[in-house]
Amino acid sequence: MKNSIIYLMAVLFVLSGCTENFLDINTDPNSPTDISVSQLLPSAERGLAAVIGHTNDARGARGITTVLSVYMHQTVVRETPDQYGATGSEFNINGSWRGMYSPQSSQSSPDYVGCLQNAEILIAKAEEAGNLRYAGIGKIIKAYAFSLLVDLYGNVPYSEANKFATEGIKYPKFDNGEDIYPSLIALLDAGIADITNTSAANVLVPSTNDLFYAGSMAKWEKAANTIKLKLYNQIRLTRDVSTEVKALLASGKLIASTADGLMFNYGTSLSPEDRNPAYSDYPAGQKGNYISPWFYGAMKGYNNTVFTGIEDPRIPYYFYKQLKPTEKSQNTAEYRDGGFLSIYFGSVGRNRDWSQDASMTLMGVYPAGGKYDDGGAAKIGATSGTGAAPLRLLTYADRLFIEAELINVGLATGDEAAVFNKAVLESIKLVDYVSGKAAPTAPKLEGTEASTTFLAKIAAAFEAATKAKRLEMIMTQKWISSFGFSVDQYTDYRRTGYPVLFNPNNPDMAPNGFVQPPINGNFETPGAQPPVPVQLSRDYPRSLPWPNDELRVNPSAPAQKAPSTYKVFWDK
Repeated sequence: MKNSIIYLMAVLFVLSGCTENFLDINTDPNSPTDISVSQLLPSAERGLAAVIGHTNDARGARGITTVLSVYMHQTVVRETPDQYGATGSEFNINGSWRGMYSPQSSQSSPDYVGCLQNAEILIAKAEEAGNLRYAGIGKIIKAYAFSLLVDLYGNVPYSEANKFATEGIKYPKFDNGEDIYPSLIALLDAGIADITNTSAANVLVPSTNDLFYAGSMAKWEKAANTIKLKLYNQIRLTRDVSTEVKALLASGKLIASTADGLMFNYGTSLSPEDRNPAYSDYPAGQKGNYISPWFYGAMKGYNNTVFTGIEDPRIPYYFYKQLKPTEKSQNTAEYRDGGFLSIYFGSVGRNRDWSQDASMTLMGVYPAGGKYDDGGAAKIGATSGTGAAPLRLLTYADRLFIEAELINVGLATGDEAAVFNKAVLESIKLVDYVSGKAAPTAPKLEGTEASTTFLAKIAAAFEAATKAKRLEMIMTQKWISSFGFSVDQYTDYRRTGYPVLFNPNNPDMAPNGFVQPPINGNFETPGAQPPVPVQLSRDYPRSLPWPNDELRVNPSAPAQKAPSTYKVFWDK
């Protein structure tokens, strides 16, 4: 009885405070019909990172790098991407496309992250209110996101995309990628004009809710110009871009330091989850991302490439080995080099499918915020690392590698060797930068004897190389530096043919693919490993297939392509 009286008094108190809104029962405060630009910006940024990063986790996000890192022989998986399984039903391809275009529907459906939809609304709302800094960032994000879509798929919905709310377009047409690119350059210019506009009202300005640059318009301007430089470089075989390239290089407004890089910053929080999604193998009981033996071999100096015999000092930051060199593995290994354990791309060998969760080598500090390899060979767990490594979309090292390529092909002037050597040094500094965020106790790499020796050997090899070999060196070092984000490297490989990738159908690379494969199974039977059977019948995908989900629901969509023959317009 006492509780009933208290309840009745509470109800009367609440009702006495209600006035004209008492009967406004159709307004749900938990389902707002409007959203501010300060909320739209981080949603668009987080959505972009989720759909293009190395993402396949419990949060439901699907990142396309999960597929492309396999195609670029940085990782190996047992799922569809192995053996170039590029199909329109592939999990990450469908999820990444959906996450790029679709609005975020609910917290229970986090793969619908709505990058482009949020950016579109952000631009419209910010322009209407005169908050042009928000509008400018939205335009830069939109241009960058669409450039990646064109690079991956070729023709994509652009001019009619995300126009249902404003124009009632349910089924957007697919525009020609070659027609989209000039619009993206113009959109980047419009974004730069917005963020540098000193007469706009800008009642609201980005700050900590800008998850890339914390509201720094100077850094956004550098990023936008560097994106333009990247796009011009990618289309250099389709038209003369020398004037535009030289103007950008002379502008002084390109990414020019490690801190200028376009990087999405992750944290260390487990609840709510804020770690780099590439870290997801650490807490997982069943781990799925093996390190490619070809990528590992390239860094060890094993592969028969332009850097044979040069060991990379970044290895303990890139990979974490759970095994000591003489420790028996969980099950018989398919590929092993001391404590390093993995599987081959394209293999159907008898040792490929054994469980190796407690033995396999994992992503380290640099790409995922994992554990620095100090040789302790501990078995990893959910908290073995921090997961705080940023997703590196476009870095100072990338900008320098692009510049070195442009000099190599005659579209820019300058000292090619000096720019290349500076790019490799910056990639070393970038490791220290990431370690500082994700593993502060890891030793600094720059200035060590190992890094100094490595840089000297790389510089000597470049100095002695032919023009063609120099281009291969530029693209190979860019590929190594990119670990953790493979979209641009997939583009680079199709543009230039570099780096040299593992091809199990090439007799010169079979059965093991390396000049000196130091493999000894699980130490039960030391010695040479039997050849690994390979049944690789698919050709390399020149573009990604359009998601079947899109083709089924959009009558304006084209028929499905053949990924091995369908080329993006810049692929000459």
